[in-house]
Amino acid sequence: MQLQRRNRILRANPAIRSMVAETILTPADFIAPLFIDEGENVLFEIPSMPGYYRRSLDGTVKEVQELWNMGIKSVLLFVKAPDELKDNTGKEAWNPEGLMQRSIRAIKNAVPGIMVMTDVALDPYSSYGHDGIVENGEIVNDPTVEALVKMSLSHATAGADFVAPSDMMDGRIGAIREAFEEHNFTRTGIMAYSAKYASCFYGPFRDALDSAPGFGDKKTYQMDYANRIEAVKEALMDVEEGADIVMVKPGLPYLDIVREVKNAVDVPVSVYNISGEYAMIKAAAKMGWIDENKAILETLTSFKRAGADLIATYFAKDACKLLS
Repeated sequence: MQLQRRNRILRANPAIRSMVAETILTPADFIAPLFIDEGENVLFEIPSMPGYYRRSLDGTVKEVQELWNMGIKSVLLFVKAPDELKDNTGKEAWNPEGLMQRSIRAIKNAVPGIMVMTDVALDPYSSYGHDGIVENGEIVNDPTVEALVKMSLSHATAGADFVAPSDMMDGRIGAIREAFEEHNFTRTGIMAYSAKYASCFYGPFRDALDSAPGFGDKKTYQMDYANRIEAVKEALMDVEEGADIVMVKPGLPYLDIVREVKNAVDVPVSVYNISGEYAMIKAAAKMGWIDENKAILETLTSFKRAGADLIATYFAKDACKLLS
């Protein structure tokens, strides 16, 4: 055979494959989610997320220091509120001495350079387990936005670099940005969960924080997984309202959405490689059906190839070890 083009030449060995790789994964791409609990010396392995833990603040600070030393530039904080502090107003969410606020201060004091991002939604603080305030069985939008603004301001006051509203209420990005401007938090960013779908893959996360909804589901505020154009609309609206970064969540079943959003916006796009996706790889690896390490890197590379600039993933630490 005489061929003008032999594509396999660029696949011949590891050296040439690495030289021409279109997608490069680095530790700086990762956002490491962290689950924080009250107490001291708490290290609780989440049953549905083997190898992932909920820690007390002392252990969390040590974990952040280790992540920073590995090259990870950002952490995303979630806290488990005690049941006695939960109600339908979510007021514990903006307690200046709450667990989230104390965690922000401690982490920024220990590792000043790391980007601390904070979850903004009421479900960890809600007696109903919903992301908003409940009235007559309905999750009401505008009163919830008022609560989210208070929550965001308290995080900014504590020293958060970014707030990450994950609630999917209408208008909350604009309200938070306006409040930041009014209170001179002009350096605090917003990473908006712009296209957050009502997904079955959140189960292990809800185990981690005991935040499953107490009634119904979240389909009146999270998106229908059948919809694509809606995701682009939501992302564009969030950018217009002042979002610095937009997010697609979940990740693996929504790679097409990541690409659509990336093509539509002029801000960085993040994706959340969520708990159910983590659990599936762990379960399949435990059964010997896949190679866990290879699956981790292939999965994370797929997010970046699809267009994600940042990847929130429970595999952040594992991936850094593999990349090194």
